[in-house]
Amino acid sequence: MANQEKITELIEKRAKAKMGGGEKRIDSQHAKGKLTARERIDLLLDEDSFEEFDMFVTHRSIDFGLDKQIYLSDGVITGHGTIDGRIVYVFSQDFTVFGGSLSETYALKICKIMDMAMKVGAPVIGLNDSGGARIQEGVRSLAGYAEIFQRNIMASGVIPQISSILGPCAGGAVYSPALTDFTIMTEETSYMFVTGPKVVQTVTGEVVTTEQLGGAKIHSTKSGVSHFLAKNDEVNLLLIRKLLSYLPSNNLEEPPVIDCSDPIDRLDDILNEIIPENSNKPYDIVDVISTIADKGEFTEVHRNYARNIVVGFARFNGRPVGIVANQPKYYAGVLDIEASRKAARFVRFCDAFNIPIVTLVDVPGFLPGTGQEYGGIIIHGAKLLFAYGEATVPKVTITLRKSYGGAHVVMSCKQLRGDVNYAWPTAEIAVMGAKGAVEVLEGRNISKIEDSDKKSEYIQKKEDEYTKKFANPYEAAKYGFIDDVIEPRNTRFRIIRALELLANKKDINPPKKHSNIPL
Repeated sequence: MANQEKITELIEKRAKAKMGGGEKRIDSQHAKGKLTARERIDLLLDEDSFEEFDMFVTHRSIDFGLDKQIYLSDGVITGHGTIDGRIVYVFSQDFTVFGGSLSETYALKICKIMDMAMKVGAPVIGLNDSGGARIQEGVRSLAGYAEIFQRNIMASGVIPQISSILGPCAGGAVYSPALTDFTIMTEETSYMFVTGPKVVQTVTGEVVTTEQLGGAKIHSTKSGVSHFLAKNDEVNLLLIRKLLSYLPSNNLEEPPVIDCSDPIDRLDDILNEIIPENSNKPYDIVDVISTIADKGEFTEVHRNYARNIVVGFARFNGRPVGIVANQPKYYAGVLDIEASRKAARFVRFCDAFNIPIVTLVDVPGFLPGTGQEYGGIIIHGAKLLFAYGEATVPKVTITLRKSYGGAHVVMSCKQLRGDVNYAWPTAEIAVMGAKGAVEVLEGRNISKIEDSDKKSEYIQKKEDEYTKKFANPYEAAKYGFIDDVIEPRNTRFRIIRALELLANKKDINPPKKHSNIPL
């Protein structure tokens, strides 16, 4: 009988822990359009796969009456489960307990699963919904954050780390998601900022709402802090499952290859016509990507940020790849500060986790102007240059149209250890466009012509000569900088063959403690 009483006590304690902050607070969470911490885990993981740790942990504080407010689990649910049968570790912050605020023991729970994830080589997923540090615990709460940050840093490039923002994430709490590989925010219910609207108003006099300061749309469009924007909790969590389908569990594994029923030699005649006759007219690079990728599937990262460059994941014959592509639809696909940063971080992620990189080039150059120069375009452009040059994964580059000047070099050219570099017949690979080149080369002669019609005629003639001689793929191919000029409709097949060729590629960087990338 005594044993049965103990078992009953266990069952009751488990039931109490699962109620978090109680029915009233759970109802309040639902009223905001948010799921509870446990509902989120159930939706994220494979059915019945979650194994919880530290359900009976409580805080150790006695100040400010906390000794009279004890909740099992202490505001965060931690453990492991599976996604598509693969082990992941997860923590889910419970806003119904002290507003999800972080205590010393709460931090220790998170640190425990992060340490275990590193030992077994499994991804860590953080479901964030917290008011920040538990003020009553003072510096112990701050120390807890620092312990988590240190583990984020040590895990970087070793295991994938994904942060889902499903409510508030403010103050020091924002730095853990910022240190992870991907951040997913939810419209209207999530926000991130270092200092809140009230502090901003007190210090700067600026009046701003929570949404304007750090809402999901702001961080998805203006700051680039958020990689994905989800409509609700359900979409947010399903995005994590989708994202993980492209990634290995750790840096010693290869990305998961799946069976592919899409023919590798499928010819896409539409690509032969997709480049406009007028080289200044735009087209949508995503149309090219979805045409050549397996079954047209492309998971775009940072879709709403720095839209002049496109990055994301696709598959070729079942193999995951990272795609980096200039987007002529926005600012003619020019490279600027934001685009360089966005692409560089993505390239480095792919390189860290053995994901081949396919680069589609149509870039007229770097964006000119004082705004860019004062903002450090030199440093930021160098980040992308550095990322490509440092990467040792297979790199396949296709030049579709423009590839001018320094931007040509930066976009995975042969000299940055591009493994296979192809070009379409429409490619224009040169130091600069015909108009700029003629101004430099013929400026003195042009200035001597007084008649405006004759001047225009002379300029057009010289531009045509330059275009014919330099703005083509054959000049680069003549020197071996382009491996082949290919028919556009054959692009899918050529990429797949190149990736198969490079499957066992080995490239080694010199021994060093770490590089000093231009930050």
